[in-house]
Amino acid sequence: MEITYASSSVSDLVGSDSSMARTATPTPAPPRPVKIIPFQHPYAAADTTPTSSSSTTPFSRWRTKVKRMKTVDWIDYFLPCSRWIRTYNWREYLQPDVIAGVTVGVMLVPQSMSYAKLAGLEPIYGLYTGFVPVFVYAIFGSSRQLAVGPVALVSMLVSNVLSTFDSSPEVYTELAIMLSLMVGILECTMGILRLGWLIRFISHAVISGFTTASAFVIGLSQAKYFLGYDVSRSSQIIPVVKSIIEGADNFSWPPFVMGSSILAILLIMKHLGKTRKNLRFLRAGGPLTAVVLGTAFVKIFHPSSISLVGDIPQGLPPFSLPKEFSHFKSLIPTAILITGVAILESVGIAKALAAKNGYELDSNQELFGLGVANICGSFFSAYPSTGSFSRSAVNHESGAKTGLSGIIMGCIMLGALLFLTPLFEYIPECALAAIVVSAVIGLVDYEEAIFLWKVDKKDFFLWVVTATTTLFLGIEIGVLVGVGFSLAFVIQESANPHIAVLGRLPGTTVYRNIQQYPEAYTYNGIVIVRIDAPIYFANTSYIKDRLRKYELEVDQSCKRGPEVERIYFVILEMAPVTYVDSSAIQALKELYQEYNSRDIQIAIANPNKEVLLTLSKSGLIEQIGKEWCFVRVHDAVQVCLQHVPNSNNPPPKIPELSPEKRSRFLERLSEKRKEDLSTSEMESGEKDIIISNDPDPQLEPLLSRKSH
Repeated sequence: MEITYASSSVSDLVGSDSSMARTATPTPAPPRPVKIIPFQHPYAAADTTPTSSSSTTPFSRWRTKVKRMKTVDWIDYFLPCSRWIRTYNWREYLQPDVIAGVTVGVMLVPQSMSYAKLAGLEPIYGLYTGFVPVFVYAIFGSSRQLAVGPVALVSMLVSNVLSTFDSSPEVYTELAIMLSLMVGILECTMGILRLGWLIRFISHAVISGFTTASAFVIGLSQAKYFLGYDVSRSSQIIPVVKSIIEGADNFSWPPFVMGSSILAILLIMKHLGKTRKNLRFLRAGGPLTAVVLGTAFVKIFHPSSISLVGDIPQGLPPFSLPKEFSHFKSLIPTAILITGVAILESVGIAKALAAKNGYELDSNQELFGLGVANICGSFFSAYPSTGSFSRSAVNHESGAKTGLSGIIMGCIMLGALLFLTPLFEYIPECALAAIVVSAVIGLVDYEEAIFLWKVDKKDFFLWVVTATTTLFLGIEIGVLVGVGFSLAFVIQESANPHIAVLGRLPGTTVYRNIQQYPEAYTYNGIVIVRIDAPIYFANTSYIKDRLRKYELEVDQSCKRGPEVERIYFVILEMAPVTYVDSSAIQALKELYQEYNSRDIQIAIANPNKEVLLTLSKSGLIEQIGKEWCFVRVHDAVQVCLQHVPNSNNPPPKIPELSPEKRSRFLERLSEKRKEDLSTSEMESGEKDIIISNDPDPQLEPLLSRKSH
């Protein structure tokens, strides 16, 4: 509802007070109609104490939510599988779930052994990691398509860190299992405390650069199986390349030819599976094909120069508690790093798959499910596991509908452990290396770098820095540098927020950034500033400096209104300001005192409820004056234009009102706004008294055409 009232100055409204009348020496101009939307303050003017905010804290919202939860809700929260079990449609879901589970299970068996070798472990531990966590996640995980198990990037992190420990193979294995327990505890803790939002501070450019560089490091780490001689293990590319060059005299042709041939077959099958729908099964069947071809070749020709996997224990993993707690402290940084990488890879994939399949996914509940899977896995000799991008994509494309597909994967792995391990003895190591290389090729994201170069040079810089440091300084340093630069950019953007000077679009009451809309015009004596960020301790100095700059640098090219030499009003458009802290309050008070000493009045437009309540509690609204708070920028401009002096008249002194006089002032202002208008007339705006020659006083308020 808009209220139309006529007013030329503050002194007109104060009226009967002779002392106030003496301050306004100019002859009052004829009243002009002004449409103002009444501004709602958080508490009445007569109140001495502001009412409490109706908003609730996160803890109170969580407590309210807990009180409303029923038994079924608690079951769904701790056992997400109950959601799809209750609504399972056997006719529609069973067949695609079984097909998807078998397809990904066949893919998981050889990949598990390959990734275990990448982690520096025996292949059997890869099978263990692909067994127990898969079953546990199917029960506690919230994603219905995510395929959990060993992945290349986590395996590389495990190898890179544990290789620095001077330990026996048995201790090395125990440390890897200990890492699984630590990662699981961290993930569960983050899920319970709802700390999944912390990962948002890592930008997509950092993730892309890190995975691209890691793909090269992982690929080169498998070179020893193709070349036939040992290569030094390192997460830095230079030592690996140097080792490859130095050992070139020991090059062996048979493993190179065999590994390259299997890799070529894998890439061809992968390409055909992606590009042709009727050949989609080839993508999932690639790893199994590599194992079968390699094993058959070894069985037939018995080449002595090709190394084999060797004996693999048959049977299920025994239950045992993780050991080597003496290294707990030294493994904490690695556990945090693996947790971060696992969350980035898993939660991102799970959210994308949930959106494609039409159900909601809670990131914190997903973290809890992954954590439980890793904790239980550590009791059965598994090293850290997480969601796999390639296997999850195949699971989705194969038509998986629910977590039953994950249970089928676990059953396939169970059968492999019970019956097939004697056959795995003859798998060539170069075949497993080819599986790893074919998997990590998909991590090379050069297209993202090209896209970032075109769209955002800052993100391209992040991509390059992260990839370079990962390649030359190691995976851990690469992650830290990338995250550090991401946080630095966040802090820089937060401490230097975007601030815009607004102008009015011709023929409208809309105010926009004059840099974006050069046709927008401003008014002499008035600066309209929009702060596009929360105001808090880190950016108050920057905001004050910018406001002073806008006051001094007055652009006269697109000005309208009275011809004046300086600024009399600063209007703060506060719609984008979502939060102000005590430092911001103090800065605004100092700014008000500074402006007041130069006869400049601050006006506030469109603050949200929380910001307005904070300003009211601090006394800033009382200090500025409630009459200078407005719903719209347009309302503030209309009122401020009344008080901008003409070139022939001296500037009016804005009166300082005592609390009693201010109360009377507000009463008279309210009476003026409501004078002679019914509710219907106020809503329609039909009873406007047009004094100027402007066709529409709302579009061109208070100014005659001569002043334009």
